[in-house]
Amino acid sequence: MRIEKLQAEHNVKVEWVHFPLHPDTPAEGRALADLFAGRNVDRKAMHAQMKARMDAEGLPYGERTMTYNSRLAQELGKWADTQPGGDAIHDALFRAYFVEARDISQPAELLKIVEQVGLPVDGAREALEKRTFKEAVDRDWELSRRIGVTGVPTFVAGRYGVVGAQPYEVLEQLVQKAASPGAAERPPGASEPPGGTEETP
Repeated sequence: MRIEKLQAEHNVKVEWVHFPLHPDTPAEGRALADLFAGRNVDRKAMHAQMKARMDAEGLPYGERTMTYNSRLAQELGKWADTQPGGDAIHDALFRAYFVEARDISQPAELLKIVEQVGLPVDGAREALEKRTFKEAVDRDWELSRRIGVTGVPTFVAGRYGVVGAQPYEVLEQLVQKAASPGAAERPPGASEPPGGTEETP
């Protein structure tokens, strides 16, 4: 995958920062048809474009009809980051949501995913029930707002960012740009805002 290749070729450290995409999604979820209603959006074309990108990367991409509230999944991700081998949860959540169309708002569903990747289920259950990582996700949301993230995925390196499922070459250029002489000294107002779009069908 692109991120793993970046890590191998450029020795970059990856940190997952969570973003409040549709935080008002109700417990029962929301149909994508309703989410995009009234917008000038060709859902079929967007899905076909995203699937083509995923196919090019050798990644699966399913067809969803619903979107679900991802808040608890994000808290689970923060918990997993504290566990040995916890990085596997991120790919597993992607597959569960974007490929298998599972309801990742439900604790029971999340615990199944935890078990699938071999992480301690009891620890995950406790973190979800006690909302142990609520404040950590709150801080991520605040950071996302502060740096101007408006869509997912957003890749940020230093003061630069790009939005969307970008080809490897674009991500490589982002890393190289952030590492260029003088990049770290740029004043905050000189940064290039990520910009971007909302969730794709």
